[in-house]
Amino acid sequence: MAYQNPSREEIKAILQSSDTIAVVGLSDNPERVSYAVSQAMQAKGYRIIPVNPNADTILGEKSYASLRDIPFPLDIVNVFRRSEHCAPVAEEAAAIGAKTLWLQLGIENEQAADIASAGGLNVIMNRCIKVEDSILLPQGK
Repeated sequence: MAYQNPSREEIKAILQSSDTIAVVGLSDNPERVSYAVSQAMQAKGYRIIPVNPNADTILGEKSYASLRDIPFPLDIVNVFRRSEHCAPVAEEAAAIGAKTLWLQLGIENEQAADIASAGGLNVIMNRCIKVEDSILLPQGK
């Protein structure tokens, strides 16, 4: 059976209960979608944790080489990587005890969804976190 995203109400509850979002593939280039989306989420009050081994800081936050290097709990792992690179990210997200694996718009990987689900994570695929947050929580959390 094909993967199905949580309902809109479930996604709203996930966003409402989340504060810290690690963004895998967050670019330090303001022209990139990952930067714009993360900047908007940061402006809404979420703490954005960059996961980019090629940057020291992004959006004023220390950047980490991998999820395993982050020394505190994460609510959401938001992924801006091509679909074929998502399974290892799901394994890391499960290993560190993240609560949700979120694959951005245009990114789907059934294996990653299975890995994350088996690890107890919520899984959202092919949805933009900024768009969902804007629709479901227009006034903020």
